[in-house]
Amino acid sequence: MLAVEVANRPAFDADGQAVVRVCEKLRISLTQFIGADGFTALLRRALALARVDVPSLGAAKVTAEGRLEGIKEFGSESKDAEAAITITAHLLGLLITFVGETLTLRLMSKSFPDSSGPDSSGRTMEQSEDSNEQRAN
Repeated sequence: MLAVEVANRPAFDADGQAVVRVCEKLRISLTQFIGADGFTALLRRALALARVDVPSLGAAKVTAEGRLEGIKEFGSESKDAEAAITITAHLLGLLITFVGETLTLRLMSKSFPDSSGPDSSGRTMEQSEDSNEQRAN
């Protein structure tokens, strides 16, 4: 997801805030599933967990609308990437905890149709969904 956002970022987007774009895409699709308050709660918890790993996220906050704010350029792309990966990983981890891996993968494929990367088992989202549907039948 982050790789897709970085590759698609406009040339004028020099600060590399891929995490903000990823969170915004997730906010739009997940609020249809868990509601605005549910998404805001998940993102706030993900940010709190991410701060443990990336203390420079201390100024970041989640607005009442579920938008991530206060993410500034950390001075290097590696720190930007670390923050983006950490917040996104915690958000998806929480989502998997609450709704399961299969539904999370399905929701992610709707938010990021160009991203068909492998899941934890090495299968793509499409392969995981096909496998789960076959087991259900």
